Amino acid sequence: MSTRIAFLKGHGTENDFVIVPDPDNAIELSPAAVAALCDRRAGIGADGVLHVVRSAAHPEARAMAGEAEWFMDYRNSDGSIAEMCGNGVRVFARYLQHAGHVAEGDLTIATRGGVKSAHIAKDGDVTVGMGGARLPEGDVTVRVGERSWPARNVNMGNPHAVAFVADLAHAGDLYGPPPVSPEDAYPDGVNVEFVVDRGPRHVAMRVHERGSGETRSCGTGACAVAVAAARRDGVDPAVTGTPATYTVDVPGGRLVITERPDGQIEMTGPAVIVAEGVIDGEWLENALR
Repeated sequence: MSTRIAFLKGHGTENDFVIVPDPDNAIELSPAAVAALCDRRAGIGADGVLHVVRSAAHPEARAMAGEAEWFMDYRNSDGSIAEMCGNGVRVFARYLQHAGHVAEGDLTIATRGGVKSAHIAKDGDVTVGMGGARLPEGDVTVRVGERSWPARNVNMGNPHAVAFVADLAHAGDLYGPPPVSPEDAYPDGVNVEFVVDRGPRHVAMRVHERGSGETRSCGTGACAVAVAAARRDGVDPAVTGTPATYTVDVPGGRLVITERPDGQIEMTGPAVIVAEGVIDGEWLENALR
């Protein structure tokens, strides 16, 4: 274990991350180490870790190195690996700009969900190409206490169950994952979104993220919600030939989601670097004992 490990702290609509720059993939981040770093009382505190590695240096990303120099090796706060994190991609892009690796404008980032395009605007917002949504067949139900709702199964490279509710308070405390049935619909777990309407093409949501609990924001979740809301409203850009834009309020702020006629989805929102410093290697070793 290195004596001192550089880190930064950032957030996108208050979905917060510990950023660990490691271009050569020299730092072993075990699940226990990630969980220790993300602990909000005994560690730095975060919803997840953004491990910043050159694609060519990571076995899971080498095939993407020709398209994207940098790989977002994303981990949930419990140490588990996730395919994608939309807010994480925005913060990852902001870090690359902060570190001088990229400038304003367009860039690409490798993720376990594929290569994602991003655009860093002069006003500070970051737009991320989130790919397309898949809408698996089959009925899904979400339950909290005595209440239950039909949910839309949406896959954004990671799985989501989107339930439209009368009141966001009906989601409960979201300390644990809301039960979803049938159980075999999501064999690797699922992110669950609870959604209310705020106005025309304007919704608000709360989310329980798989492996992290309730978070202040979820980028892939906001995209899943926008797609589910559009289909509920009878809107399909592939049919109309016109892009559909939804505003999605999350507890940590606001995201704007646009689905295009070719099925590609773009998410725009803020990304902020809050601080940087060093992780004490001795503390981390002690935390893992």
